[in-house]
Amino acid sequence: MKIVLAEKVSPATLAVFQEEPNWQIVTPDQIKNGLAAELADADALIVRSAVQADAKLLESAPKLRIIGRAGVGVDNIDADAATHRGIVVMNTPGANAIAVAELTIGLMITMARFIPRANATMHAGKWDKKTLQGQELRGKTLGIIGLGRIGQEVARRARSFGMELIGYDPFVAPVIARENGVGLAPLDEVFRKADYLTLHVGLTPQTEGLINATSLATMKKGVRIVNCARGELINDAALAEAIQAGKIGGAALDVFSQEPLKESPYHGLENVILSPHIGGSTDEAQEAIGIQLAQQVRDYLKLGVVQNAVNFPSLTHEEYQQVAPYVEMAERLGAFLSHATPGNLENIQINYAGRLAQGKTELVRNASISGILADSDNVNRINAAAVAQERGIRLQEEKKEFASGGAGSVLKLTLHSASGVSSGSATVLHGSSPRLLSFDGIDIEAPLTGTLVVIRNHDVPGVIGRIGTILGEHRINIANFALGRNVRSQSVPQGQALAVVQIDVPSAAAANDALAALRKVEAIVSVRLVELGKI
Repeated sequence: MKIVLAEKVSPATLAVFQEEPNWQIVTPDQIKNGLAAELADADALIVRSAVQADAKLLESAPKLRIIGRAGVGVDNIDADAATHRGIVVMNTPGANAIAVAELTIGLMITMARFIPRANATMHAGKWDKKTLQGQELRGKTLGIIGLGRIGQEVARRARSFGMELIGYDPFVAPVIARENGVGLAPLDEVFRKADYLTLHVGLTPQTEGLINATSLATMKKGVRIVNCARGELINDAALAEAIQAGKIGGAALDVFSQEPLKESPYHGLENVILSPHIGGSTDEAQEAIGIQLAQQVRDYLKLGVVQNAVNFPSLTHEEYQQVAPYVEMAERLGAFLSHATPGNLENIQINYAGRLAQGKTELVRNASISGILADSDNVNRINAAAVAQERGIRLQEEKKEFASGGAGSVLKLTLHSASGVSSGSATVLHGSSPRLLSFDGIDIEAPLTGTLVVIRNHDVPGVIGRIGTILGEHRINIANFALGRNVRSQSVPQGQALAVVQIDVPSAAAANDALAALRKVEAIVSVRLVELGKI
């Protein structure tokens, strides 16, 4: 593995990568011919906020598998371009949660006790005690917008000051809010009741300009606002106007729409505290961010575990351990079916049943599609769904709590085209053995590993013997021979049978000659060679 550290990281971060034998680590001072040239054979890129990992830069990184952002914001990374190229983009949310929460509380105290003005007047030789009478946080209502990791840490600390806590977050379970002493309320109620209001949400179309002239008008007179999240959450002109009018008692802002901050309506406003985006700027936070990112990147490159990805569903190590065998099985089932669909693929239907349906299935879905589209360029488990969408292939998913047939978890793929339909189902046995359970309506139990010969034939005597004889004549050993057949009917009086034969291949020429001989057998309808490789 080659890891390119495009920006400076802590020694502890570097040490995580250096523990891996045979990994080449390129530090910023070792990049001599430009970042693009260094990425030509790189597996991973580590950035902070300065490097722009845009589509042009990614064009020079054909082997790149992951971009790690040491921090939360990924504005400097083209996630769409990365997804298209099958590159995971990871960040490190929560690693700086304590640092941001402590700054939030510190800014609240600073506003309540007029600390900047007290400091300035003392340095000016004044003893201006009478104008510096402040307020206690005890008994005040703190409104918390966003109860993620940082919001929860703020709540825990604010409780120790005796504050009343109300919060708004439609994506947090009520039990989490209760555990942190926060009463959930509608957004407008939080605005109306808060003496202090702190923002801890990400930037989305719904949250952009959350603090605006309309929301400010609903707030208490004298409310103080803290923003250590994203500058775009606040309409700066509206907030500055409300502060000048005396509606808003003050604001403490660590983030801004344009950084670094140059011209601003806040300049000159005494009751506005400005800091240069220092929320996560503590020694401990930077160390934690770097170590967490290095561990995430290492685990992805070595184990395939996706954590804190912004362009792909994340799994914990434990979740990955549970789903990994089914991910492998899904890709193999997709590859098994990939050449069985007549005509151009139009629709993929994915059915999950049993325990598999009860967990996170996005990686299983993408693995299925990756196997189906394996012969296409640059398709992997990260970009498979996006590639399918680009090609106009519709995806349908269905989950059922129970699986029939005795298997604990079953995956079924159905591939539709204008010319017909092909389907197959599979499961995992013994913890790690992917097994085919059915193919085009015929029940069968066969391994989804190694080299398989898939044979359709009329259900008549002598076919199995002919298959064995022909393979033997070409010195091809049979490792497993699985059989299945459908029910005879008036439309198919002689019935159809299916054989999936796992073979040891002495040479490609021998395999081709054997397939040609099998196709000459009158009762055999079709013969297909499927290479699935070993586990």
